[in-house]
Amino acid sequence: MTPARSAELVLVTPAGAPLGRLPPVPVDTPWWQDVEPVVRAIRARDGIGITVLRLVGAELDRPPGGRVTYLAETADPVGLLPWPGALDEQPLRQAYAKPGGPAADLAWAASVLSGLALEQTAPADQIRTWNLSSLWRLPVQGQTLWLKVVPPFFAHEGALLDRLAGERVPRLLGHDGGRMLLAEIPGADLYEADLPQYLEMVSILVGLQRRWMGRAAELGELGLPDWRGAALIPAIADVIARTAEELPAGDRVRLERFLRELPARFAALSACGLGEGLVHGDFHPGNFRGDGSDMTLLDWGDSGIGHPLLDQVAFLARVPEAARETVRSHWLGLWRAAIPGSDPGHAAALLAPIAAARQAVIYRRFLDHIEPAEHPYHRHDPAEWLSRVATLGEASL
Repeated sequence: MTPARSAELVLVTPAGAPLGRLPPVPVDTPWWQDVEPVVRAIRARDGIGITVLRLVGAELDRPPGGRVTYLAETADPVGLLPWPGALDEQPLRQAYAKPGGPAADLAWAASVLSGLALEQTAPADQIRTWNLSSLWRLPVQGQTLWLKVVPPFFAHEGALLDRLAGERVPRLLGHDGGRMLLAEIPGADLYEADLPQYLEMVSILVGLQRRWMGRAAELGELGLPDWRGAALIPAIADVIARTAEELPAGDRVRLERFLRELPARFAALSACGLGEGLVHGDFHPGNFRGDGSDMTLLDWGDSGIGHPLLDQVAFLARVPEAARETVRSHWLGLWRAAIPGSDPGHAAALLAPIAAARQAVIYRRFLDHIEPAEHPYHRHDPAEWLSRVATLGEASL
């Protein structure tokens, strides 16, 4: 069972002056980055408004649950307990994790609203904050808008959404670097989809990828990372070398063999004839939102340039086993129809360990670009993904 979460708050003023701490409070959800219930619980118990800035520490070595300590800012007077810790400065700290950072993001959103002749009708609600994003809900004249702020390694998301306007992606109202103001998407997140919805999700992705096939240069100009062989092979070698001590001896041997064979695997992949282009990077049913009549593909921060079937493994892993083969056959059939003479089935088999290795690379890059206090979110991921590579890489070319 998922352990419950309690939140301890270390408070500072909006200018960053330390104030003290509040005792722990039970929180409704276990997910550390889910801060809306933290804000709600503190208001209910202590009668003050807070903005959560960042993780300070946690009793568990990974999420979810347990006692979690956050830094938060408040302008409200409150009686506090002493806190024996010390606040530091970190060069990798995101602007939205610093005092005054969220206020600056909200001020930017207000300027976009003003330019659109829209008026905010109530204070913004803080929904999430962690090393990968800050998310706020903004009530605006009969509708809800979303302010999303991401770190520099995801900052291409706004530029890509701008270029994808008219596709079944979130509607962008404005963006500036890692800041995005997004229109509301009706419906619910489709973690629990049915078979027709799974098939439509795949059709949406493949249709979009077909329109971007062969346009790698344009994607590169938007800042998307490169996951083609020439860039990905050295990145995989690097993450294997840096993670080796965390892996069993048998996995290290298998990974060394996988790495030696990787150029040949990419050559065989190229011979399958599908080409390279846009990859969503975090393609799964929960990143679709819909209301029964339409659906939208969310969260393009993980997008990159590479083989389109890199998106298949993670999606199929989240599809119920009874539907998996039908979804797979539909997916491969779409590509066979799109590129006659291609072999998407063999390409998918070749890509399975490459896709897992890409995940290890991604999590290693997260760790390299976030401050140490945030490492518990991701510290185990490179080794866990490389263990999957060691097993999947046993498949013959």
